[in-house]
Amino acid sequence: QVQLVESGGGLVPAGGSLRLSCAASGRTFNNFLMAWFRQTPGKEREFVAGINSSGGSTYYRDSVKGRFTISRDNAKNTLYLQMNALKPEDTAVYSCAAAWMLTSQTMRSYDQYNYWGQGTQVTVSS
Repeated sequence: QVQLVESGGGLVPAGGSLRLSCAASGRTFNNFLMAWFRQTPGKEREFVAGINSSGGSTYYRDSVKGRFTISRDNAKNTLYLQMNALKPEDTAVYSCAAAWMLTSQTMRSYDQYNYWGQGTQVTVSS
């Protein structure tokens, strides 16, 4: 089992920044591929960013490239998402997720993940 707890969400004006954290406990964190997903009411959960177990490879959805940065600190069992130049359309509940080995394609599918956090609300005002 892996327990994931997100923090760092909040209300920010358009153009602002937030850093989300996801603290992991339980099984060895550095064995897992990690990702951030987001969801708004009435919409399917969507992939935001992913990172492999070592942190050497990162992946993003097109709409956040150049604005968001995913990273991990395996010594601290923590995943991060630095979000800059936030837009109102980034408003969502953001959740971190953990999975065993996935390809760069399958990592974008939420149903491939084994463990989830409870989510943290990010609201960007216009």
